[in-house]
Amino acid sequence: MRTRVPRATAVLVGLGLTAAWAPAVATTDSTAATTVDCSWASPGVPLEQAFTRAGQEAGVPAELVKAVSYLQSRWDDHGGRPSADGGYGPMNLTDLAVASGDKGDGSSSRPAASSQTARLGARLTGLPLSRVKTDPVANVCAGAAVLASYQDTPSPDVNDWREAVARYGGSSRELARQVFTTLRHGESRVTDRGDTVTLAAQSQATVPAAPQAAAGTGRTDCPVVLACEWVPAPYEKGDPAEPDSTSSYGNHDIADRTGRGGPRLRYIVIHDTEATYDGSLDLVQDPTYVAWNYTVRSSDGHIAQHLDAKDVGWHAGNWYVNMHSIGIEHEGKGGNGGWFTEAMYQRSATLVRHLARKYDIPLDPAHVIGHDQVPGTTAGATASVHWDPGPYWDWEHYFELLRAPIAGKARPTSGVKVGDVVTVKPGYAGNPQTLTQCEEQSPGSGPCRVGAPTNFATLHQGPSATSPLAKDVGTHPTGSPDGTTSVNDVSARAQAGNRLVVAALQDDWVQVSWSGELAWIHNPAARPVLVRTPGATVTVRPGATSAPVYGRAYPEESAYPSTVPYQSVSPVEYTLKPGQAYALTDRRVVTDYYRATTYDGSAPGDRTDVRGRDVYYQLALNHRIFYVRAADVQVHEPGRLVNRSRPRVQGRPQVGQRLTALPGTWSGGAPASLAHRWFRDGRPVAGARSATYVVGRRDVGHRLAVVVTASAPNAKDVRATSRSVRIRR
Repeated sequence: MRTRVPRATAVLVGLGLTAAWAPAVATTDSTAATTVDCSWASPGVPLEQAFTRAGQEAGVPAELVKAVSYLQSRWDDHGGRPSADGGYGPMNLTDLAVASGDKGDGSSSRPAASSQTARLGARLTGLPLSRVKTDPVANVCAGAAVLASYQDTPSPDVNDWREAVARYGGSSRELARQVFTTLRHGESRVTDRGDTVTLAAQSQATVPAAPQAAAGTGRTDCPVVLACEWVPAPYEKGDPAEPDSTSSYGNHDIADRTGRGGPRLRYIVIHDTEATYDGSLDLVQDPTYVAWNYTVRSSDGHIAQHLDAKDVGWHAGNWYVNMHSIGIEHEGKGGNGGWFTEAMYQRSATLVRHLARKYDIPLDPAHVIGHDQVPGTTAGATASVHWDPGPYWDWEHYFELLRAPIAGKARPTSGVKVGDVVTVKPGYAGNPQTLTQCEEQSPGSGPCRVGAPTNFATLHQGPSATSPLAKDVGTHPTGSPDGTTSVNDVSARAQAGNRLVVAALQDDWVQVSWSGELAWIHNPAARPVLVRTPGATVTVRPGATSAPVYGRAYPEESAYPSTVPYQSVSPVEYTLKPGQAYALTDRRVVTDYYRATTYDGSAPGDRTDVRGRDVYYQLALNHRIFYVRAADVQVHEPGRLVNRSRPRVQGRPQVGQRLTALPGTWSGGAPASLAHRWFRDGRPVAGARSATYVVGRRDVGHRLAVVVTASAPNAKDVRATSRSVRIRR
């Protein structure tokens, strides 16, 4: 038996190791006595104006203040709640009153200056600390004052501020590099309070050279620009006196995932630590705990690597997923309605792009997944699967940074059809959902913030917001299967990137297959959340009354050599039923089982990847991924419309005459609907969107054509253009 500390216990241990959210590198307090005038900083001032005025008053280039703020918060305020590293407001000003050095032995230590920037900002501006923490405009002014206090000589040249920017981030050269990269490229977005902020590209900004990698980083598997450090997870026997053949060891397994021995890498699992960065490093270096591949620090996105990609970490709670995945922990808390910093998002995404490219892992929501999307292994196990990174992780933004936007360039629409495969894309800002139990389920998160942005849309049992939440017999194996609003309950959450199959429509509501049942999701025309993304679906095979669902894709018994015990393939709590359809998200599921039971791999069959012939498919059953046997289901390919003869314009091309668009002929099934758009000399005619067009005087001497867009359920829209006709008097 491998010795493991239960996750909940270990998190408490981590929290005990470091009592406060403090940056890993301390800086000395500023000696500057400058007082910055922030008397103008009232809550009603637009944020764009606040950045300009704060820069003027503090003597800091306004675009630099914007860039620093963007890397901290993307200019969001988050309702005065602290960020993952304990900062407040758009400038992420910290106020950690309890020093992390409190040993509990009667001694005391002074908090690092970098953990007290909110108080420094209050002193420099004369603003009350409470306003610095809760008023975004005051926070921007105080943040500019703090930045100015780190600069010996004011300068209008942003390139003269590199050291001050690094110091603002706790002496982080990595943050400075990100800030100057953002300065060069520029940014613009609407904040969570509705302000539009634009950072104009500063072409003169010079991006500092990549930081030198820390000592001992020769083994890191990272892009050079990230300068990851190597903090190895131990591979040790539970008792040094035990023979090397012992089965008591930790905290990971030796494998050949990047070579021929296998198993093959297929997933990247995103976690949050529920502890501080330093506390998490202590845990991953504990041989009696568990291991993951990387940890990302909140304050600046610094990354530590712990395992070689070839070896198997114990991080997902599902051995099959562990076998095939790389685990990345992010400093933060799943119940915190604050935020994960932009520096963290950007550097994590850079790492994931590198790993996906190197190990051929698809960059999509079916393979870059949260721990909350990992399936339970057998019946009864789903309820204990973790729920990080939680509802506040901005998946849409993260996939944009991965350069693989969810649903590509397509936009949500209310015009979905029965039979469509759709992708959930609810937006993040402006998408508040009701959540409860944040502090109880994620200690230290505080109460759930009303109005906080989230990453999901809610499913109901009926087409009404007052209907009970969708059922989930896996998450709720006893008592009522109805979903709840508890932050750790994913029963009724259609997360950004989830793929669904439309079963029925009623007003603004869409019925979909979900968790072996049917559920309803609100998709109003004013704010649609579903994108039509045609794809293959699976249903119960003809003649069968159900199809079992699995949390692992293990081989059939005949595939096992005599030296490796057969691992029974047991279904989980859910079943597919006739009349339901689910999106097929991976046809290339690897059917295998990696045997690893002894420290030195000496047991018969140890460190063997048993590969089977059974074919499994991965499907989007609910919030989590699951597997079905190909023999138990029927696959339905998406439709494919092909225009065989182009549309024609019928009628006399003269003023006052009515022209009619003939649709042409199509193969792949008759289009369910046709949309029309008329063009004059290649430019769209305003309002001309019907199958007919009455020629007007302004058309004389020009050429008219019509574009016909054909649509069918679960098929890509296809456009075809008629030949143009010249209009006469």
